Amino acid sequence: MKTKFNFFSQLIILSVAFFIYSNLLAQTEWKSLFNGKDMSGWEVKNGTAKYHIEGNSIVGTSKTGTPNTFLCTKEMYGDFILELEVLVAPGLNSGIQFRSSSIKSYRDGRVHGYQSELDTSERAWTGGIFDEARRGWLYPLTINYKGSKSFVNGAWNKVRIEAIGDSIKTFINGIQCSNLVDDMTSSGFIALQVHSISAKELEGKTIKWKNIKIITENLDQYRTKNQPHARQISYLNNRLTPEEKRKGWKLLWDGKTSKGWKGAEIDFFPESGITLENGIIHFHPHRFKKDPKRSGDIVTIEKFSNFELELDFKIQKGGNSGIKYFVDALKSGDGRTIGLEFQILDDAHEDFKMGVDGNRTIGSLYDLISSENLSESQRNLIEKKSLNYKLRSKGPNEWNKARIIVKGGKVEHWLNNILVVRYDRFSQTFRNLIKKSKFYDKEGFGVANEGRILLQDHHPGDIKFKNIKIREL
Repeated sequence: MKTKFNFFSQLIILSVAFFIYSNLLAQTEWKSLFNGKDMSGWEVKNGTAKYHIEGNSIVGTSKTGTPNTFLCTKEMYGDFILELEVLVAPGLNSGIQFRSSSIKSYRDGRVHGYQSELDTSERAWTGGIFDEARRGWLYPLTINYKGSKSFVNGAWNKVRIEAIGDSIKTFINGIQCSNLVDDMTSSGFIALQVHSISAKELEGKTIKWKNIKIITENLDQYRTKNQPHARQISYLNNRLTPEEKRKGWKLLWDGKTSKGWKGAEIDFFPESGITLENGIIHFHPHRFKKDPKRSGDIVTIEKFSNFELELDFKIQKGGNSGIKYFVDALKSGDGRTIGLEFQILDDAHEDFKMGVDGNRTIGSLYDLISSENLSESQRNLIEKKSLNYKLRSKGPNEWNKARIIVKGGKVEHWLNNILVVRYDRFSQTFRNLIKKSKFYDKEGFGVANEGRILLQDHHPGDIKFKNIKIREL
């Protein structure tokens, strides 16, 4: 009995010792980025907003007449976990830069790179990922309702950023807000942003940061498991993440060959006017609609019914294209290029002001339903007063992300992770829209059980697609 007591006593002692050792180890691995006394190790870039120390906090003060101001670490960080607390005055916008840079050759030293958003507006995108002065929004919280509710306005909030390899995750008060996979930048400085302001009443308001600490070693020991509400968004080129594979995604184009695709009006892949290289499908420019050098549209050989499709596209200024689905599915007649269409259009194109109420603008269900910013109602109401609104489009000569979701009759269009169209293709409302559109005489339009997916080679061409992936639902 004595031996048994000694064994368990030793086991308890060892467990306590291990717990104490683990905590001591964790304390030594974390490094404070602010000593509480001065701003050694930090430097101000770009703007002229002021920073000062107040108690144990760094305080940034908003100022009119200056661009965004950044207090940047002099040290660069690659893989890390960063924790800090922040208090943002209501009405202000701010952010925490990471893996960021400022070099003379890029926009005369403009700070650029990943930013964990701090948003006090009704939009509530705190914890989303914005690519400052580069690609814009990568992970808006339109796709994470629970995350958008994690920030407490007018109070101290705890921020955690995990950047490990190509995985970037953010947490606000312990709730996961973003789950991004991106490999554009692997290291850079960390910075505290005082955003530019235009309203005089916002001048003099403050953002405060405290308890700023970072860890760069043994990260697997400290990284947080994904929370199921935080959808993963990947920007990897023609590669699926392990999570995407687990959820049934597959590459609809392999990034190299024409396998699985053919010309829309021919039984083979076009031999000219299109190239497949560097992971990009490129429809070449052409001078007129019937130019013999034009490749024409391409379609999948396979047909799809219920699915989620995602891809990136790029058009030039004045460009026109589209992603069609349920193609080659009319009850009668030649429907090889006819289908429901996610419109891709630059606002400099003549079609921009055609149609009805903007139903030929980017993201629209072509000639039927105009795209609207359904994720940001306030922004949409303001911008919808004029047809010259971009709905978070990144514009021509930039990569934009399209997503189409079809579940039975329910269909959604997403542009750069913003919901822009929602409809029921089996509804009476949809049937009435068709009667008033150019498709009024196309029997079976939009209501088939399955059909092909088409990439459109519209005049004047010079259209690019990449990262084409799909999962069947």
